Amino acid sequence: MSFKSSLLATAAVAVGITAVPAFAEGELNLYSSRHYDTDERLYSDFTEATGITVNRIEGNADELIARMEAEGANSPVDVFLTVDTVRITRAKELGLLQSVESDVLEQRIPDYLQDEDNQWFAFSQRARILFYDKTDVENPPRTYQDLANPEYEGMVCIRSSSNVYTQNITAALVAHLGEEAVGDWANAVVGNFARDPQGGDTDQLRGIASGECDIAMSNTYYYARVLRKGDKSMSEDDIANIGWVFPNQDDIGAHMNISGGGVAANAPNRENAVRFLEYLASDQAQEYFSAGNDEYPAVPGVGLSPSVAALGIFRPDAIKLSDIADNIAAAQNILNEAGWK
Repeated sequence: MSFKSSLLATAAVAVGITAVPAFAEGELNLYSSRHYDTDERLYSDFTEATGITVNRIEGNADELIARMEAEGANSPVDVFLTVDTVRITRAKELGLLQSVESDVLEQRIPDYLQDEDNQWFAFSQRARILFYDKTDVENPPRTYQDLANPEYEGMVCIRSSSNVYTQNITAALVAHLGEEAVGDWANAVVGNFARDPQGGDTDQLRGIASGECDIAMSNTYYYARVLRKGDKSMSEDDIANIGWVFPNQDDIGAHMNISGGGVAANAPNRENAVRFLEYLASDQAQEYFSAGNDEYPAVPGVGLSPSVAALGIFRPDAIKLSDIADNIAAAQNILNEAGWK
């Protein structure tokens, strides 16, 4: 776990660390599993605009949730940020978040990108799409279901079943297609693996570049980052040879992962916490999610960075995130039964 900025004074305990900060009027205590250095600009701009100092602790989402549980009513955290639907929903289910009444958030964040009880809101998105080797794949898959087609036997690189992105896309498919159909799909996809699932999203793209696989699934911001900054493991020709497909454009649309946050149940600086969430929904912050980290804004109409815009226009899946969360357990069972490692 990394400790950055004006960190909370902490003391180690058996489970996690108990923080003892000064609850000053001009402070905000943030627990975040976003690990991007580019977010520094978000925090500094918020402080410059409001005078509110951001004290933050970054770490693994599960560790931060466990820490909030251990701290209980004495927790110093005001805002919890995470990078997937599973963890932010878990925080809500554990009673670690509270409802927020904010006209700004209600008006700017689409309904399907916020919790039905207003306990959390999405602030950025990443499309989970398909990539392929343009030299070797003449007929790339056009839907997530196509990954199960026999013609792609031995061609697919994908992340493990323990990864939240894999769980999320499977849960979304369960919501759309039903458990039986997705169970058949998962079994067939496992049969098309080029290798056992391994590594992160960038490693799937590198698998295409190295020739280990011909088709992969990844969040868009990993590839957009490669377009913007390059990658030491891939040449310019390797990158240019990777094609992409936004799946299911004729029906459900491309699956979206989110980064979101909510106000902690026992937030000592609640007003500052709400102001911070409202700031994250501002045009300035939304543009920076795209420019700084190659993500899609959650607020409609906000401009995209060149690296993100280069991927093109597409139809996203507008499924309510709560429907995905409701099907995570079923998705995990399906992946386990399919032998998806």
